[in-house]
Amino acid sequence: MLTEFKSLIELNKKLPDEDAAVAYFTAICWKNGEFCPYCGHDHIYHYKANYLHKCAQCGEKFSIRIGTIFEESRLPIRTWLLAIWYISSHKKGISSIQLARDLGVTQKTAWFMMHRLRHAVRTRSFNRQLQGTVEVDETFVGGKAKNRHKDKRGNSGTTGGDGKAIVAGAVERKGSVVLQVVENVRADTLTEFVRGTVSPKVELVVTDKWVGYKHLGKEFPHAVIDHAAGEYRRGTAHTNTIEGYWSQLKRQIYGIHHWVSGKHLGRYADESAWRYNHRNMTDAPRFNEFLAGLVGQRLTYRELIA
Repeated sequence: MLTEFKSLIELNKKLPDEDAAVAYFTAICWKNGEFCPYCGHDHIYHYKANYLHKCAQCGEKFSIRIGTIFEESRLPIRTWLLAIWYISSHKKGISSIQLARDLGVTQKTAWFMMHRLRHAVRTRSFNRQLQGTVEVDETFVGGKAKNRHKDKRGNSGTTGGDGKAIVAGAVERKGSVVLQVVENVRADTLTEFVRGTVSPKVELVVTDKWVGYKHLGKEFPHAVIDHAAGEYRRGTAHTNTIEGYWSQLKRQIYGIHHWVSGKHLGRYADESAWRYNHRNMTDAPRFNEFLAGLVGQRLTYRELIA
């Protein structure tokens, strides 16, 4: 059974050097048995030096970094493990500037580390369609349009959202949240988002009265809350859960990062969703859960900046 570190001090004590960190990460990667990252064969030879291994089937030499987001990184595994602890344990995330100070690396290095880690959690935040009662809503991220240059104000398709990025969200009551950056809030866009995230067997989909949700009733049991009329709950139908989540996302963006580009907004949303979906875990199992998801998550430099 893997060690669960109850604090950062305990992590430093039990992983005092690179050898211990590599051994720990190896145990995470091969918790279900050794395998070659190239062909999947389970007969592996081990070298004493340089953390190298060799596959008996394909003959390829490899380190435990191969097949993970650490593959093209020259940073020590121990530095990566410390970064993961900081990111997974902070309730609203951590900025690249603060992470750089804590790890003793440059801000640019910390920024790339964080985006690699966000990449690793992007698909694991959502592995099944939402069921039960699901609340759906959208939010706008960005400064006020009147404060932008005229050519950058954009057109989101709704009043008050000009020039802002749009995030659509669906949350299962007492369950997981799924987020997606969308180009607009038109009916076809939002309906497609709901189809992809909500199970056809859902008990109820609750939204506000925005016209973009007008066709949902044709495919799902649909309840509408009219906020403009002062309505915020009708029986069990309300959107309080998803609206409460938006406040968490925006506290992360505005309070921690202060500003994010529309190009990378999806990655910040993925990080926030992962943290929300693991909110019932304590720091130790959440850290190991994060580590386990790094296996098979390759990410090249070009993919990162694309």
